[in-house]
Amino acid sequence: MAYVAVKGGEAAISAAHSWLAEARRGARDVPALELAQIKEQLSRAVDRVMAEGALYDRDLAALAIAQAQGDLIEAAFLLRAYRTTLPRLIDTDPVDTGAMLISRRVSAIFKDLPGGQRLGPTTDYTHRLLDFSLETAGAAPAPVPAAAVESIEKMPRVTDLLGAESLIENDPSGDETPRDLTMEPVEHPAPRDVRLQGLARGDEGFLLALGYSTQRGYGQNHPFVGELRVGEVPVSIVPPELGFAIEIGDVMLTECQMVNQFGGSKTAPPQFTRGYGLCFGHADRKAMAMSLVDRAMRAAELGEDASAPAQSVEFVLSHCDNIEATGFVEHLKLPHHVDFQSELETIRAMRAEARETLKRAEALGALKRDETKRESETP
Repeated sequence: MAYVAVKGGEAAISAAHSWLAEARRGARDVPALELAQIKEQLSRAVDRVMAEGALYDRDLAALAIAQAQGDLIEAAFLLRAYRTTLPRLIDTDPVDTGAMLISRRVSAIFKDLPGGQRLGPTTDYTHRLLDFSLETAGAAPAPVPAAAVESIEKMPRVTDLLGAESLIENDPSGDETPRDLTMEPVEHPAPRDVRLQGLARGDEGFLLALGYSTQRGYGQNHPFVGELRVGEVPVSIVPPELGFAIEIGDVMLTECQMVNQFGGSKTAPPQFTRGYGLCFGHADRKAMAMSLVDRAMRAAELGEDASAPAQSVEFVLSHCDNIEATGFVEHLKLPHHVDFQSELETIRAMRAEARETLKRAEALGALKRDETKRESETP
């Protein structure tokens, strides 16, 4: 359908919206997709949309995915836009991931841990083969052993074990109240609390590529997954009328503590340093990529040469947000007739000038050839 950017284009746009609704619904002989199905059976997509949309609401994320026809960036855009309409009632207390009800907890640096390794629901050990049994609607999976899903209320952090021997830096988080990325413009150099907010809302694919670049040498880091944990964390607030904290619910989070080598500096001994990732839902890739990039952006702070893209705070924060990126890229589809006509006239004028210059050069060349010929014929 043509997009007509002149008077009367509203009809074309309305028709496009109707066509979109029809395409979203799909063939009428196929049952309509219910939001509960998206929320329960496409939970990783829901988790990603909540993280990049910066709003923890599984129902709204499922609605956004359905409205966006499964386009997760568009769904995050819808959720982010809706978020701006919500009142800001109260700030929650910082969550304590140490009190997480663990469903998944793995460490790549210690085999035996207090509380043990818990694989949880993961594709890490599956064969990447299509499972055609899923074509049978309603096919029930094998029951999960009760011991495998038992939650343990609290497990020590792996990095605390290293900290007990002073082998890893103290948590570099400051005591100041974090700034709110959504309420204040980002100023560079951005502090770490702002950087972590930007990464938490950032596009998973972009962060994954940057994290991968640091492993290939564009960041000079040798990382280890100190701990990756997934589970439910209680959320608390302190109502002014009460003056003490009360729990208002739980959120599922993925947390990654990346451990990196560090040779020391004039002020710090050789020790391990940290990279940190925390995001909504079950999102191993996002949390790991976030922790890799977080550590890379600390290069200047740790006295390291900062020359790689992942080490540039301005570059990372200015490009990791897929909502901003989408707007700036997709606006190119909108009418630019006046701009293009100006460019077109400029190109035509330049080509005409180039032709005239070429003609003058050819004429001058011909005169010089004639003159040379006459001189050669003169006795």
